[in-house]
Amino acid sequence: MEQKSKVYLFLDEETQPIAVLETPITFALDTHKLIDGDHMLTIVSKDYTGKEGIRKIPFTVRNGPAIAVEGIKEEAVVDGIVDIMVNAYGKADQKTFLITGSETPQSIPYWVWITIIVVVAWGLYYMVRYFAEASL
Repeated sequence: MEQKSKVYLFLDEETQPIAVLETPITFALDTHKLIDGDHMLTIVSKDYTGKEGIRKIPFTVRNGPAIAVEGIKEEAVVDGIVDIMVNAYGKADQKTFLITGSETPQSIPYWVWITIIVVVAWGLYYMVRYFAEASL
């Protein structure tokens, strides 16, 4: 007879397990029943001799609308007037894709401006050299 281990699944600081199963197992954790934020899945296993093993898996639930902020970063030091743009968009029912409001407009990154300036300066340099040699 095969001796199987039992697995006790605990969520956050609960004292009662959400499930007691025999290994090997697969299960579906429905995060729709959890509030958004940080959670801890604790898995306690007991073998047939009574020895215990424990594993804690921290995870973050984000079922609600995603919030994107442009113009200020976490723990930023600011002064004067700060323009901030906030966009919030949800996943809806995940069967249809809504384009409206699903993308957050962002400012152009500085490295794009630097690349444009370098390319334009390089082009102007060769244009000036070409006309200087053509006038000789």
